[in-house]
Amino acid sequence: MKVAIVHYWLVGMRGGEKVLEAFLDLYPDAVIITHVYDPDKVSAKVRQHEVRETFIGRLPGAKKYYQKYLPFMPLALELMDMQDFDLILSSESGPAKGIIPRPDATHISYCHSPMRYIWDHYHVYRAQAGRVARLAMPFMAHKLRIWDVSTAARVDRFVANSSFIRQRINKYYRRDAEVIFPPVETEEFQIFDQVGDHYLLAGEMVSYKRADLAIDAFNRSGRKLVVVGDGEMKEALERKSGENISFLGRVPFAELKKQFASCRALIFPGEEDFGIVPVEVMASGRPVIAFGRGGALDTVTEGVSGVLFHEQSVDALNAAIDRFEDNPSLVGSPQEIRALAQGFDTLVFKKKISQLIAKTLADV
Repeated sequence: MKVAIVHYWLVGMRGGEKVLEAFLDLYPDAVIITHVYDPDKVSAKVRQHEVRETFIGRLPGAKKYYQKYLPFMPLALELMDMQDFDLILSSESGPAKGIIPRPDATHISYCHSPMRYIWDHYHVYRAQAGRVARLAMPFMAHKLRIWDVSTAARVDRFVANSSFIRQRINKYYRRDAEVIFPPVETEEFQIFDQVGDHYLLAGEMVSYKRADLAIDAFNRSGRKLVVVGDGEMKEALERKSGENISFLGRVPFAELKKQFASCRALIFPGEEDFGIVPVEVMASGRPVIAFGRGGALDTVTEGVSGVLFHEQSVDALNAAIDRFEDNPSLVGSPQEIRALAQGFDTLVFKKKISQLIAKTLADV
């Protein structure tokens, strides 16, 4: 059986690329299809495989400005010759599922998210775009939505990375999906004996992750907060932060693990599709205080691994922290929290996805 794995673009290693690596472990002879490939920005495991770029990868500045070529990506996918492949696994967040398989081939789409910038986050992205992009987006997004829905019919089975994404697949594509949580290397994280007196905010500093909400809440409460990560909002957030808030920027993995294991709790104020950082913190034995929507509803269990708040406001976040501090029984022991996180381990993902692929191949 000849296998192709279609991944939207390969210009870094984040959660989506960890799914790709797990697929490569299952199919070590697979060919990778992608729009843009930068070998210097991916893992050795990815570099060991044959990678075929669409014509997007040959356009000027594609490695850096690939997202500006979004309107051409549907055509680029459909021009790829997929006739050699019996099984196609598409890793979908940007345009990936729109390839044209053989009639007798099987296409399974693992969906991290329907494209946010043309669906539920469209107006946010348009408001933040430059003048030319704002003018072009209504015309571009309209055509992309039509293409995105029509190509859902080319998929034999959808897999969602969370219950939240399953709902979005059903809403936009009118297709059902099985939920298989993405792989997390929980064994890379350990419980520390010493826990500090600070909370942790970790991740990319972009608007939808709502780091601003955490900063405002800790400015008001005066509690200690350590911020790990970088992004377009970092400088503005630093300027408005009090002395109780410290920014570490990007840190080496060893330091990141230390921060995960030594914080009182992770603050997770955004609505995410899944959210790998909370699981990594839980694998370190520490609880999570999270906004109670999106992927956090699958990962954070009240009474065991954390506390949920249900309104994205300073008052609601500080009230959740107050409840956490006033009632230690709201969360379990570090060992209980870690045990819950291990249910999201990479080995669990590989087992479940292998079973789903086998069942799908038998059914189609």
